[in-house]
Amino acid sequence: MSPSTTDETTARLRGLFPTLAGAAPSTLQRIVERSIRRKVRAGSVMFDAHTPCAGFPLILSGTVKVLQRYPNGRELPLHRVHAGESCLLSGSCLLGHSDYAATGIAETDVDALILPPADFHALLAADEAFRSHVFQLFGERLATLLSLVEAIAYQKLDQRLAALLLRKGNPIQATHQALADELGSVREIVSRLLRLFEDKGWVSLGRERVEIVDPAALAAMAGA
Repeated sequence: MSPSTTDETTARLRGLFPTLAGAAPSTLQRIVERSIRRKVRAGSVMFDAHTPCAGFPLILSGTVKVLQRYPNGRELPLHRVHAGESCLLSGSCLLGHSDYAATGIAETDVDALILPPADFHALLAADEAFRSHVFQLFGERLATLLSLVEAIAYQKLDQRLAALLLRKGNPIQATHQALADELGSVREIVSRLLRLFEDKGWVSLGRERVEIVDPAALAAMAGA
């Protein structure tokens, strides 16, 4: 990178990643200068299951969807990595010296810095700010995982579907299959529940579209 590009990327990195904002200038410079800048189009595979981890991604823009694929063709979304975030799965693979156990797909156009494994381990050992960034990442994802486990264990699918619809905004542009994938269920059951919600007057269904008509009723169902 040219000096001006390096300075611009360093400033961008500092603004996007609050946990790295207090890092020494040499740390941010090392991340920027040693990382591979990767820009990919929406739909591109960023990494795939059973392949080695090429580095630790820091997302500058866009969203990466991390999902588990199964032999029957079904997919289970695990989490999303947004701008200003790093990939937990990549960090886990680097720390455990293991291959990826899931697939990462660019949900939108993505611009990312990929920090090589050797630099990841060096900064983790020597730099407190970088170490805090990685550990905070693990803490946040663990909290999310525990919430997901609790929802699966104690909430009925209709409650989880109502909560998912409310989180997605209004209207929701998604297929029944995509909603089922996010819930770890099957399309037929989700379609049946959506039709039930429509019969109750809570939603209006269209082609790959769900419009929320009664958000209060969905909220009551989600919190039941």
